[in-house]
Amino acid sequence: MNSNLQESNTVTWGWLSVFVVILVSTNLRSPITAVGPVLGQISEGLTLDSFQSSLLTAIPLFMFATCSVAVSKYSHVMGMHRFLLFGLIILAVGIIVRVWGDTGPLFVGSVMIGLGICVGNVVAPGYIKTSFPHHIGLMTGIFAVAMNLTAAFASGFSLRIGEWTGLGWRGSLGLWVVLAICALIAVFFDQLAGPKDAAPAQRQQPKSGIGHIFRSRLAWYISIFMGIQSLIYYSLISWLPKVLVDYGMVAKDTGWLLFLIQIAMIPIMFFGPIIAHRMKDQRLMAVAVAGGMLGSIVIFFLFKLEGIYVAAVLLGLSNGLSFSLSILFFSLRAKTIANAIKISGMAQSVGYLIAAFGPPIFGKLHEVDPSWNYSFYFLAGSIIVLLITGIKAAENKFVEET
Repeated sequence: MNSNLQESNTVTWGWLSVFVVILVSTNLRSPITAVGPVLGQISEGLTLDSFQSSLLTAIPLFMFATCSVAVSKYSHVMGMHRFLLFGLIILAVGIIVRVWGDTGPLFVGSVMIGLGICVGNVVAPGYIKTSFPHHIGLMTGIFAVAMNLTAAFASGFSLRIGEWTGLGWRGSLGLWVVLAICALIAVFFDQLAGPKDAAPAQRQQPKSGIGHIFRSRLAWYISIFMGIQSLIYYSLISWLPKVLVDYGMVAKDTGWLLFLIQIAMIPIMFFGPIIAHRMKDQRLMAVAVAGGMLGSIVIFFLFKLEGIYVAAVLLGLSNGLSFSLSILFFSLRAKTIANAIKISGMAQSVGYLIAAFGPPIFGKLHEVDPSWNYSFYFLAGSIIVLLITGIKAAENKFVEET
């Protein structure tokens, strides 16, 4: 009887852990991707210039950059469940604050959203490695698919949600607090059903601090690869709607193109990590990522709206694979859970610092060259760096602990 009850509790905890991965992941992109389609409404309603508008995407990225190392450090003290609860509470409050008032609350809420998402970004790979040690590739795929599927709906339905709620951009951005609350509930019950705190297990790992990670060349390759692929993603998520309007697309259709890009990510984000986990190294995948991104940028640049759907699908496939590889590298290049979280902290700190400069630079280059050519040159040059660092990050090596 006791063994049956114990087995039942184990199964319940297993399913709760799956739901935690799915629900947490749904909150890690949708509050940001929902902004792009309504950025014009926000700018017009609050009289923001192009630089201020780009900050709505850049601020969360700067938060990722400045807080990721601290999150990776203190997650060992608080434990993953408690830290996830803390992050989700901050995120939920930030979503509400962002739509509550005028310019001040808009940016304060963006800071809080960035901090809340940062916690999930850093802790989730360690949670997957802890809860699913034999299914890291599968659960990384599920994590990435759930995150980008929600991000796709957030961008595709952003304008519609504002119309349905009758609240305009405030409704478009505010509705996503529902997912944060659902994730909060899942993490809370997972903590009750399973181990109370992941921190004790983690404290048994070598406590060398995070500083040694910054002395690892491999960790730097992973971090730069993470940063460049994020820079490309967030630059286009922020500015592609405006680019397409300038190319002649109807404004209400631009959100659906973002939706298509992110829907195209889903198959490769699921199967990519599973295949990559079984490979001796992932260098071929890194080359495919760079080739696909460069091809999509060339199509955008040369053919504009004539090749827009081919470019969108190609961009979605390559960016989906690049993100999956980035997350997978945190686990594959670490021998321990503690080191996986440290690599995650460094990669997301350095990576998102790089990515945060993407939207402002992309937008500023448009002021220099209204044709958007300089902006796409900037992305093409970034892809070359992505290729070099991706090949190095994909080698079958480990980030050593000292």
